[in-house]
Amino acid sequence: MIDKKLLKEIALSESEYLNICELLNREPSSLELGLFGALWSEHCGYKHTKLLLKELPNESARVLSEMGKENAGVLDIGNGMKIVMKVESHNHPSAIEPKEGAATGVGGIVRDIFAMGAYPIAILNSLRFGPQDIPRNKYLLNGVVEGISTYGNCLGIPDVGGEIEFEECYTTNPLVNAMCVGIIDDKSPILNARADKAGDLAILVGADTGRDGIHGASGLASQSLEEGSDSRSAVQVGNPFLEKVLLESCLISAKMEGIIGMQDLGAAGLTSSVIEVAEKSDLGIELNLDKVHLKENAMTPYEIMLSESQERMLIIIDSKNEQKFLKFFNDRDLKANTIGKFNRSKNVKIKYKGDEILNTPVKILTNAPAYELSDKKPKWISEVQKYIPSKNNISDMNKILESLLKSPNISSKKEIYSQFDHQVQLNTIVLPGEADAAVLRLKKGNQAISISIDCDSKKCYLDPEVGASMAVAESCRNIVCTGARPIGLTDGLNLGNPEKMDVQYQITKTIEGLKKACLEFGIPIISGNVSLYNESNQKPIFPTPIIGAIGHIDDYSKTVTASFKSVGDKVIIIGEGQINEDENLLSGSEYQKIFENQLSGSPHIDLNKEFNLQNSLIEIIDNKLINSAHDVSTGGISIAIAESCILGNVGSNILLDGDNKKSIYFGENRSAIIVSCHPRKSGEVIKIANKHNVDSKEIGVVTKNELIINKDIRIKVERLMSIFYNQSD
Repeated sequence: MIDKKLLKEIALSESEYLNICELLNREPSSLELGLFGALWSEHCGYKHTKLLLKELPNESARVLSEMGKENAGVLDIGNGMKIVMKVESHNHPSAIEPKEGAATGVGGIVRDIFAMGAYPIAILNSLRFGPQDIPRNKYLLNGVVEGISTYGNCLGIPDVGGEIEFEECYTTNPLVNAMCVGIIDDKSPILNARADKAGDLAILVGADTGRDGIHGASGLASQSLEEGSDSRSAVQVGNPFLEKVLLESCLISAKMEGIIGMQDLGAAGLTSSVIEVAEKSDLGIELNLDKVHLKENAMTPYEIMLSESQERMLIIIDSKNEQKFLKFFNDRDLKANTIGKFNRSKNVKIKYKGDEILNTPVKILTNAPAYELSDKKPKWISEVQKYIPSKNNISDMNKILESLLKSPNISSKKEIYSQFDHQVQLNTIVLPGEADAAVLRLKKGNQAISISIDCDSKKCYLDPEVGASMAVAESCRNIVCTGARPIGLTDGLNLGNPEKMDVQYQITKTIEGLKKACLEFGIPIISGNVSLYNESNQKPIFPTPIIGAIGHIDDYSKTVTASFKSVGDKVIIIGEGQINEDENLLSGSEYQKIFENQLSGSPHIDLNKEFNLQNSLIEIIDNKLINSAHDVSTGGISIAIAESCILGNVGSNILLDGDNKKSIYFGENRSAIIVSCHPRKSGEVIKIANKHNVDSKEIGVVTKNELIINKDIRIKVERLMSIFYNQSD
């Protein structure tokens, strides 16, 4: 008799249960069913996406890791240094307990990084919330920001960048994506999450194992949230001070003789960490649960195996060095016990109180089913892609610009990022708010990295494929605007219920859009995360493929920021858009949402033009020809220019061609960058753009204290600043 309530609790379908029975040739025990529920969950097993994810480009001359096989991706940046990065979501826990959900999300992504032997040097975050006039949404935002700042600040890792959007579809279903970047120097090894041979040992290090987080992966993160449900017990509670000790100790141990590998305990706790290490090693393992240090008495094997208690790591060592490692961690006030031994059986054996309570083949446990998805386009998407002309007669361009600048999707996020420590470790060269991306020096020569995270979800709603390509383009364009060349991406794919045909189409096209952009740009996706079932009360979120990008800078003295610098500098637009009047430029724009109260039309991107644009700007910056660069994105050209004025506390006098002023000023579907330069260098800037077959045009000049665009917009910079920084009514 199938217990349907239990299957729902562990997010397994009846057909999956019958499949398990067939594979085992018997019914699973309750413990086995718990392990299957975790390892076959959407969160761990990627059932609805793994076939598609295999199509993503993930190789380059710099890539030193295999996507999906390790905790994070690794890139070689030369001079013996390697960069490690990944993005991870903690959406469902944050919807239940925003502070602890976000905090433990930060803790989890940081462990992914130092599990590779890398020292974490930066955190970024990508956040989505519903409108802030709804009390629950405001509570979620405040809790998430507090969780991120509390955990990250205590760890001493700078939070250097991020992005945030507010849309109705994220009401009660926020998105909390955390990205972490780490560095491995030439004296440290890259660690893998695997054992070398039979006889190697698994040591559990860190916090006690408790009942927190049980069914977090299999239940909370693998099915839609239901109104009225109470899943607080599935949300973990973090201790950043313990994680700091764990971080430093693990990185020291990574250089010790006898170390073989390292794996963090995240989703599904011991179940995923131990069994997945055995699978990657092509070995079996015998676990002794009596050796697991516990937080609570009378915990069952089921609870011990599925606990998601935080601040725990699995250290894989050569057996000859067991006592040395145990003493090392215990001397640092970290509990450490040998809980397992790898063997040739290729089975997971679990002992508890002297008895063998489980003996199951590893491959059966880890071989979650893979589902093919429909790519049939829903009728409603075809309908929404038909652009609906505006019926409003608003002609006051000053009013429109001021309203857009006041929008929570455009206005300054200083109130949020000021709560994060972004200067700890003393490597942050470009601070939050100063440029389109963050820049950190690497303390070796003049090298630096530029990092960004981005996605425009409204464009993804209208066209998942184009929106995903645009997310890749914008995240890369952000780091190019600082002078860096993109070398790698990490993705966080956030979508709704994959059992619904509409969402299956969105998933399929999202991944197709990522693939097209990566192939055009010649850039790999080296790591990532998929979060599905992001919907509550039958309302799915917009498809939200978060893209984290990293770029390399040979000489950080060439770094460029977004602010206009000097009165008299020429303002140039590089890329398409200065005379393009197509109304579809407004598709999915902030203008369309606010002033037309709709989202319609077909966003567009020419990936070849975008690639040429980025290459031209890299050459321009490398030749030290410009003083600022800022990409045209949310709000369009007028907002990009206004932001450069605000950041520099200067004005500009701009002349733009064309008659359809709303699409010219506020259209967003462009590949364009606003730059400023000394008048003597403007000709060389345009010459390089032309060499790359990229349109460019001088459109104005930097002035003292007023933004003027044609005869339509005339606003004092002082007022722009007051609006942007939320200081005016």
